Amino acid sequence: MPEVSSQLRRAGELSRFAARRATAWARLRPTFLVIGAQRSGSTSLEDYLSAHPAVLTAVVKEVQYFHRHYEKGELWYRSRFPLTVRATLMHRRTGVTPAVGEASPDYLFDPRAPARVHSFDGGLKLIAVLRDPVERAHSHWRMETRRGREPLRFEEALDREEAELESELAQLVATSGYLDAPFRASYVARGRYAEQLERWLELFPREQMLVLLSDDLLADQAGAMSRLAGFLGIPEWSAESYRLRGVQGDEEMPPETRERLAGAFEAPNRRLEELLGIELGWTRPRGVRAGALEAHREPQ
Repeated sequence: MPEVSSQLRRAGELSRFAARRATAWARLRPTFLVIGAQRSGSTSLEDYLSAHPAVLTAVVKEVQYFHRHYEKGELWYRSRFPLTVRATLMHRRTGVTPAVGEASPDYLFDPRAPARVHSFDGGLKLIAVLRDPVERAHSHWRMETRRGREPLRFEEALDREEAELESELAQLVATSGYLDAPFRASYVARGRYAEQLERWLELFPREQMLVLLSDDLLADQAGAMSRLAGFLGIPEWSAESYRLRGVQGDEEMPPETRERLAGAFEAPNRRLEELLGIELGWTRPRGVRAGALEAHREPQ
C-alpha cells in the first residue's frame, strides 16, 4: 500500500503542475534570485524572505531551473511562481509592489547559469551568501555522506576531487543538460567564490548583486534582513524569531585536513577580499595572520 500511496501522490503532483503550466502566462516573473552558495545559509534566507509580507517566492524550494531543468523551458519555470493576482492583492493590502524570487544555491557554481539568467532577465537582482570555504567544504561532504551519495572519507573525497573534477566540469560546460557529479563532489571548487562571482559580474552590474556572509547572517538575522529590504526596495520587517538552517555546528575535522584546506583557499580568499573590498575572518593557514590583507595590497 505505501507504493500505491506514493504513486497517487506523484500523480497528484503532476496534475497540479500541469495546471500550473497551463496558467504560466498569468504567473509572476522573478525580480530576484538567491544564487548560493550551497551550505552557506541560503535555505534560512529563503525562509526569512518567504515570511516577509512584501515578498512572494516560488511555490517549491530550489526551483533549480537555470542549471538542472533549463531544457524544460521558460513556461515550466514560470509555472513555479504565484499567479499575478497574488501581487495585485498584496499591493492593495500593503501599498507595496512585492519582490518575487527563488533560491537555488547551485546557480552560483554552475558556469552556464550567469548567461542563462541574463538571457532570461538582465535586470534581476542577485543575492549571494558566502561561508568560510573550509567549513562549507566539510559541511558539504557531511551532507553527501548522510544522503548515501559519498562513500569516501573526507580526505579521500578531496583527493578524488583533485583528480576528476576538472574533466567533469569540462563535460558539464559542453552540454546543455545536467550532470550530477560536478555538483555532488565539488567540495573545494565551490569555495572559490571570487571566480564564481566574477562570472556573474561580467554580465550583471555590481549594484545588482548583494553579497552577505553567513557569519553575519548567524550573528544578526534582523540586520541582514534590513540590508536585504533596502536592496530589494521593500519595507523593513522583522520576524518574531529567525530559525537557522544549514550553517550551525559541524563536527571538528582533523587539524591536518583543516590546514590542507586553509592552504588551498588562501589565494582564492585573498582574491575575494580584493573583489569585495573587505577583510574576511575565515580560516587561514598557520603563520598567516588575520590582518594580512593590507600587507598584500598593490600600492595605489
